[in-house]
Amino acid sequence: MNIIIPMAGIGKRMRPHTLTIPKPLIPVAGKPIVERLVAGIAKIVTEKIDQIAFVTGNFGEHVEKNLLNIAAKYGATGKIYYQKKALGTAHAVLCAEPALTGKVIVAFSDTLFDADFKIEKDKEATILVHHVDNPEIFGVVKTNSKGFITNFYEKPKTFVSNLAIIGIYYFKHGEQLKNELQYLTENKIIKNKEYQITDALENMKEKGVRFFTNKVREWFDCGNKDATINANKKILDLTQNEDLIDPSSVYRNTSLIEPCYIGKNVSIEDSVIGPYVSIGNDTSIKRCIISNSIIQNQTRLNSIIIDNAMIGNHVDLSGKATDTNIGDYSTWK
Repeated sequence: MNIIIPMAGIGKRMRPHTLTIPKPLIPVAGKPIVERLVAGIAKIVTEKIDQIAFVTGNFGEHVEKNLLNIAAKYGATGKIYYQKKALGTAHAVLCAEPALTGKVIVAFSDTLFDADFKIEKDKEATILVHHVDNPEIFGVVKTNSKGFITNFYEKPKTFVSNLAIIGIYYFKHGEQLKNELQYLTENKIIKNKEYQITDALENMKEKGVRFFTNKVREWFDCGNKDATINANKKILDLTQNEDLIDPSSVYRNTSLIEPCYIGKNVSIEDSVIGPYVSIGNDTSIKRCIISNSIIQNQTRLNSIIIDNAMIGNHVDLSGKATDTNIGDYSTWK
């Protein structure tokens, strides 16, 4: 089985953090978003993952090495493909054309999920969905009494279904998807100035491919700062059985309210930390009260009170703050 993960977007809604690293490598509960995505997929498949194809922009050698290492953790071969222009979801998937063979999962990188099912590998195609209260802002599907999809709708203005597409798709025959993606690009079938994967899915359905749904228990959007902090909170709740606190960290006169993630070589003094705080490696915290926040690596915080905050790498912050969003290599005193 192959996995294709399009992740070439520049992440405008996550700035300033995406000015220095791509959004899928921003940590949530101590692991990059894309690694948690791969881990989630690994839990719902019954076959070995052979290859993970990452479709990226020009993110550099360091990022690519991190992605290949993530693939290796799950016993897969990592491959890097490039999307040089933002031409839509269908185009992004087609950039990994060699991986569109046999059983394939396409998973867009800004979504995380929790599920209690296994994908049925003998079904022709499956789309992961989640019940939502506001279907008018999502792509949704409608199913019939036999359980397969009869219609796809993009942001319907009137109610047709509350089953939102979360951005993860399974195909028994990746070649079928490849043929439809090629048809779109060769014939320049464009909507809103982009090639849309939903057009390829519609064409497959019209040719007789039966699409089924699997409903996930939880769906965590990581599209912006507040959504990512909320995802961090929910994932910390779900992963309390993981080793969330590294034994190399040092605490002095500190109250830790779990669940929290504490990385390697973290030093915390005279502080109250938690709940729902993730702290990256080599970070120093003194005289702080911190809750519901993500703090990345090699950052120094002194005498602050923060909640609902996202703080990048190599930040030096002191004084008083509340709801904060600070990118890498920043100083605030």
